[in-house]
Amino acid sequence: MPRKNEPTERQCAVTREVQPVSSLIRFVLDPEGQVVPDLKRVLPGRGVWVTASSDVVSVAEKDRKKVFGRGFKTEVNVEPGLAERVDALMEKNALQALSMTRKAGELITGYSKVDAALRQDNVAGLIHASDAAEDGVRKLAAVAAGRNEVANGCQFVRLFNSDQLDLALGRSNVIHAALLAGQASENFLARVRDLEQFRGYSVADDEKSNA
Repeated sequence: MPRKNEPTERQCAVTREVQPVSSLIRFVLDPEGQVVPDLKRVLPGRGVWVTASSDVVSVAEKDRKKVFGRGFKTEVNVEPGLAERVDALMEKNALQALSMTRKAGELITGYSKVDAALRQDNVAGLIHASDAAEDGVRKLAAVAAGRNEVANGCQFVRLFNSDQLDLALGRSNVIHAALLAGQASENFLARVRDLEQFRGYSVADDEKSNA
């Protein structure tokens, strides 16, 4: 969120389009003059704003003198792989937020427990490991679809493999999980949507490809 009295919109240094700050990534210079992402938009100093898209950040890196040099009004350094580093940071933030859902008591894991939660609880989202068997994914989606109030508000996450889920949750063999409604779940889902936007990923497209 923007700090108090901060503008809620900024201009992308690449596309020149004015967008909400939630759709942009702020970059700053570290003490060595290196361009670094400020995902929380709180670091001090002059900021350069770029559309939160891997493709656009890659353009900014390639045209760094025009984009970052002009924006910061000084010579800058940009290590190769800027978009990949941003992606890794966003993924890390999302997985940390997932860990908080478990600590907040808003996460249920295990196929049978997720199935039961879909039938009786207020489920905000379903998480499936990217390497989960499609049969299990389809069956749980069918259960969610059987309860319209769940299906209409339930978000689906398939960005992480089982090893990543295991590490984030401190458990083994996490394939399916349900997010119960709550602030921690909302925060995680927001981080997920940010990451999806950055990667240009659509869960709807993923579901179509598996239909």
